[in-house]
Amino acid sequence: VFYPSIMANSCRKLIFNIYLVFYCSAVIMPHICICSQFTSSPIDQFNKDPRAFPIATNGEIFPWHELRLPTVIIPLHYDLLIHPNLTSLDFVASEKIEVLVRDATQFIVLHSKDLEILNASLQSEEDVRYRKPGESLTVLSYPAHQQIALLVPEKLRADLRYSVAIDFQAKLADGFEGFYKSTYRTLGGETRTIAVTDFEPTEARMAFPCFDEPLFKANFSIKIRRESRHIALSNMPKVKTIELEGGLLEDHFETTVKMSTYLVAYIVCDFTSVSGTASSGVKVSIYASPDKWSQTHYALEASLKLLDYYENYFDIHYPLPKLDLVAIPDFASGAMENWGLVTYRETSLLFDPKKSSISDKLWVTKVIAHELAHQWFGNLVTMEWWNDIWLNEGFATYMELISLNITYPELQFDDDFSNTCFEVIKRDSLNSSHPISNQAKTAIQIKEMFDAVSYNKGACILNMLKDFLSEDTFRKGIIHYLKKFSYRNAKNDDLWHSLSNNCLESDSASGGFCYSDSKKTSNTLAFQLAFLRKNVELKEMMATWTLQKGIPLVVVKREGRSLRLQQERFLSGVSKEDPEWGTLQERYLWHIPVTYSTSSSHAIHRHILKLKTDTLDLSEKTDWVKFNVDSNGYYIVHYEGQGWDELITLLNQNHTLLRPKDRLGLIHDAFQLVSAGRLTLDKALDLTRYLQRETSIPALLKGLEYLELLYRMVERRNISDVTENLKHYLLQYFKPVIDTQSWVDKGSVWDRMLRSTVLKLACYLNHAPCIQKATELFSQWMESSGKLNIPTDVLKVVYSVGAQTTAGWNYLLEQYELSLSGAEKNKILYALSTSKHQEKLMKLIELGMEGKVIKTQDLAALLFAIARNPEGQQLAWNFVKENWTHLLKKFDLGSFPIRMIVSGTTSHFSSKDELQEVELFFESLKAQGSHLDIFQIILETISKNIKWLEKNLPTLRKWLLITT
Repeated sequence: VFYPSIMANSCRKLIFNIYLVFYCSAVIMPHICICSQFTSSPIDQFNKDPRAFPIATNGEIFPWHELRLPTVIIPLHYDLLIHPNLTSLDFVASEKIEVLVRDATQFIVLHSKDLEILNASLQSEEDVRYRKPGESLTVLSYPAHQQIALLVPEKLRADLRYSVAIDFQAKLADGFEGFYKSTYRTLGGETRTIAVTDFEPTEARMAFPCFDEPLFKANFSIKIRRESRHIALSNMPKVKTIELEGGLLEDHFETTVKMSTYLVAYIVCDFTSVSGTASSGVKVSIYASPDKWSQTHYALEASLKLLDYYENYFDIHYPLPKLDLVAIPDFASGAMENWGLVTYRETSLLFDPKKSSISDKLWVTKVIAHELAHQWFGNLVTMEWWNDIWLNEGFATYMELISLNITYPELQFDDDFSNTCFEVIKRDSLNSSHPISNQAKTAIQIKEMFDAVSYNKGACILNMLKDFLSEDTFRKGIIHYLKKFSYRNAKNDDLWHSLSNNCLESDSASGGFCYSDSKKTSNTLAFQLAFLRKNVELKEMMATWTLQKGIPLVVVKREGRSLRLQQERFLSGVSKEDPEWGTLQERYLWHIPVTYSTSSSHAIHRHILKLKTDTLDLSEKTDWVKFNVDSNGYYIVHYEGQGWDELITLLNQNHTLLRPKDRLGLIHDAFQLVSAGRLTLDKALDLTRYLQRETSIPALLKGLEYLELLYRMVERRNISDVTENLKHYLLQYFKPVIDTQSWVDKGSVWDRMLRSTVLKLACYLNHAPCIQKATELFSQWMESSGKLNIPTDVLKVVYSVGAQTTAGWNYLLEQYELSLSGAEKNKILYALSTSKHQEKLMKLIELGMEGKVIKTQDLAALLFAIARNPEGQQLAWNFVKENWTHLLKKFDLGSFPIRMIVSGTTSHFSSKDELQEVELFFESLKAQGSHLDIFQIILETISKNIKWLEKNLPTLRKWLLITT
């Protein structure tokens, strides 16, 4: 799954006492390992104390009391027949599940949610062979655990196979999960309905009764009934279509490879497609609603290129005959990696050259790269349980970097990857963060695992590990991992073992370590390989990154030719002087692969910091030292003594002596250290004074980003003197940068992103030349009845300026409804949200709740944008408080949209009154049974904002008076 920018290790003992010890036993089927918390059979437990078991909906005792399914029954094959009715908006279905019985049992427990079970029956292998009718089964339901139990007349015997047949029906879901309806409007104004699935993590059970846990991999044979005006798509190619009575058609699809239930997918729609063939012969198709077919071509080009790349990089062919990518009109996340049938939000797949900016192009390419990487990481090899979702999502996010560097070097994604890490550091530096590999039991806890820690931090520690091991060694390790666990499930330790012993059998002559050319083995590489001689050491090292939360701070003090290093836990919003600081530091220790460069050498020096303190000796005298070369390490660096002054002087005298990513990292670390009370704000601001001469656009944008954050914080709090002085400083200091921006689409990716960012900020600050040019372009666009093609890089700026008049706002809303470009609609919606009139902002929210003009899928982003508008922040917050129950009818608790709505309307607060208000609201929700882990994150963030302002506002005020 890809979420907009915005995741089981059950067979081994984990440190920190986070997890239960699980018992793992292999069954007679090859490559099936089922892990269970239970050492006795379900029947034994039930017979021992039936009173400990819950009550089913019919008043009888339900024979199972755990959230996880029992492991005595293993699904082998599902035969599914689905018939959706797109007029009555429901579906009828039947299935036959072939199962293997591991231990004798009198019941079968599987998942089912919001399905009406019509009947269920059971056949033994002998019954099937002699075509005997199945025996009817009693069905018990326990909705609290989303489970049903099928009670069998006679005990099922161990090591035998049985066939379970179930007929069922349900309404097509209203939301974005399970088997749900989606609608779109044609150019002629007709509303059309399609039916689509989205199952990750725990919603396959909403579409068919199943063993809905990632460990229960099986094969699926799918048949779909439809009308002739529609087409049906599923994971595999269609093999035949049968005509039925009444004009219905029944499509039969090839049987899938072995896979988890959450990857099953099917769609009934009237879409059109464009297709091509990859080098390996795989047919790749991009589907969209007919009026948007012209926007599919870039996605096809990117998909073909990326599929070829991944097949070569992983040394494993994509295992299916076809790969479909489908743009869905209503979609909660960015995309979903269903094997062979990848579904996308329209803005994550479609590209309109006339309306999509360079940022839109980068986004589409990233999401395609992410989902295609999942075809190996997640689909071919799947985590054992959701606590290790990072093995899917962290890898897919990391592979965006690796694949795009080669396939689309012109997008310069390598320069943007640091931001992936910087984004999660804000979250991970709070005490309310969680380990990458974290306990998750309930459906809500599982959904909350799909967050920045699983995605971004997972990717960042993999990038750090690749930098430490070398790219070649890392690649061979992951190839070994993928080949060893193909069509199976894996856990953390399996990855570390593959990376430590990454040679395939044919490479064993190298002594267990692979690298391209032994002649290239430097002392540094030899040291790294020696470190890996013992597998336990890599496991030990990576456990410190995956099994404990947080991010380390490396404190550096230079004393002559010695470097004194100290590591501690970095905590944003908690300073050393705070009483809780010491307690929060206890028992935290990382094995940090630190890198550094000095003024006297271009070499990258490496060291493993395993202890709280350590000392390094420099070979020669140096004027400065810079740690975390190219920001490849997941840690923050603080320079004690004269360290920061030396680096600030260096930046002012000749910033090019430091690598561009090192300058970017210094800016980031400086402002993070301010939040932890380790560096004064004036020092961090002094560091940005060199930015007028900065030639690296990512570093320049990072400095601008922090200054804009300061501006928006004081503006929201209506601290007028600081707001005015900071506005004056930004416009004066960055005037050369602002004045050199043109209003056309030209230059490199970073030239174009700088143009969009700088002009948007300049117009927001009411810079007269910017407002004048944007107003001129907007007027021309209105006069042309929306036909004028405004340069895409400045489209959002122009629309935002135009939205400030009533006539402009109303016209934009009309164009929003008419536009066929999702990228343009996003820009218009953002512009509409910047209005200073609350009645207009309220109208947008009402349209979002209604879901017709503004789709419900865009409501979370809309509320987020309105909350960032000083005129709308209180409006958005009040709306959430007053309409919480209505919001939960549209989005599940724990879902990404709900988390975005809650955090988006509160996490920018910075006053004690606001904190108290949010606390009271969260307490009321808790009392109603609605609790999310993100509540604590938000409260901690607001507290941090309050402390930051109290401590740093006087410094900011003084600094501005001196510099302006």
